[in-house]
Amino acid sequence: MTDYISLSVLNDFVFCPYSIYLHQVYMEADEDLYKATPQTQGSIAHQPVDSKTASSRKSNLMSLPVYSEVLGITGKIDIFKQDTGKLIERKYCLKQIFRGHYYQLWGQYFCMTEMGYAVNELAFYEICSNTMIPVALPGKAEREEMERFIQRIRAFDPSHDIFSINANKCRHCIYCNLCDKTEVDNVYT
Repeated sequence: MTDYISLSVLNDFVFCPYSIYLHQVYMEADEDLYKATPQTQGSIAHQPVDSKTASSRKSNLMSLPVYSEVLGITGKIDIFKQDTGKLIERKYCLKQIFRGHYYQLWGQYFCMTEMGYAVNELAFYEICSNTMIPVALPGKAEREEMERFIQRIRAFDPSHDIFSINANKCRHCIYCNLCDKTEVDNVYT
């Protein structure tokens, strides 16, 4: 049986592989222990999608559970406009689009297409600026990159694998003050 990887893990793993481990450790803890302002803003901004009130158009699917049996990934999409085939990942504020953001959106795309949906367009929607950012559909090279990336996640062992500590990333990690790999304090304390 495949242990499915969450779509959000695709983005988080790029940020810091060890944060996935820390998330599992602190998952049952009070979120106030580690959640920072950006995550709180993101959760608040995500509520309209989760409650399916972000759009009144009946053709828009929101917070739809998706999975790919082939890739072994699962999660929820934000919005899929069935009339145009546009898949949209909402983010509160995107100062920069990182590879992990693409992996998350590509993962949604691969799940949707495997499930039989006709996805014609991809986009990020930045809530804070009310901006739609178009993204090219992934091709064969991106699919292969995604498969290799998922294998890296599956093979990662936090007790044995060496990964680089990036003080700047650590400062912006919600688990920074709980992490045993760094002495840096995060910017949110």
